[in-house]
Amino acid sequence: MTQLIQGLADDADVLNKYGLTMEEYRLALPGAIEQLRGRQSASVSERKEFLYELLQTLVENGYLARLEKPDYGKDTVYRLTLSGFGDVAIIQKGCPDGAHSSKRWKVPEWARETYLWWLCDSTRYEPGAHVDKGVKRLLGEFLGARPDTLSGVIFHDRLCGSPNRPCPKSRYALQVGERSVPPPCVYVMPDRDSAADAWNWNGEVRRVFPEALLQAFGITPSQASQFIGHIGFQRRQGAIRTTITSRFGPGRATTFRS
Repeated sequence: MTQLIQGLADDADVLNKYGLTMEEYRLALPGAIEQLRGRQSASVSERKEFLYELLQTLVENGYLARLEKPDYGKDTVYRLTLSGFGDVAIIQKGCPDGAHSSKRWKVPEWARETYLWWLCDSTRYEPGAHVDKGVKRLLGEFLGARPDTLSGVIFHDRLCGSPNRPCPKSRYALQVGERSVPPPCVYVMPDRDSAADAWNWNGEVRRVFPEALLQAFGITPSQASQFIGHIGFQRRQGAIRTTITSRFGPGRATTFRS
């Protein structure tokens, strides 16, 4: 990518299409790169602010007993406390197709459940395609030698429910500041069992946090199963298959298998 950007300085035909000379491009390139870096940093900062504000709203409305604001750095981990259950870790990540977002994480020792929260405002792919790319990376982690396992993953960001990313769950939206935020897409991950040939293939694993999270959006415990998806793996004829089921309400679900 670096060679491509630098190489454009010698491609007069391409630069002419944008009304630039080679000299103008070379002079403008450093400033353009700094401007792009600034935009990316602002975007990351806005995502952090969005998630913290959302989780803080859950505390204020009584759905979480406590929220510990993280030290923003290499990993951004929110420590949530559920009354009568214990602590849940939310690891904030970007779009799930990147290695950092789907492979570079660690389950905290104090967490009873741990979730990756993918904040992905990219419209390059549909949400389901983004999730599929992340699940393919998580499969390698699940089958690998690492000792820790995720309880689930969440796909959600500031664009959900907007004209750029319509959401079928918008009727359950929660008001967070000036934004109307629909419920996130929650997927339960399987438990690791080395002797098994199928892991959560039919969505049999249950978690505590998804139900508590959805209550904040007006979805009752009796309705929660209609909004909680699952991810499963299966060993079949020497190959590993994946299943991803998304649920959007009564009678509304999609399943993708590969």
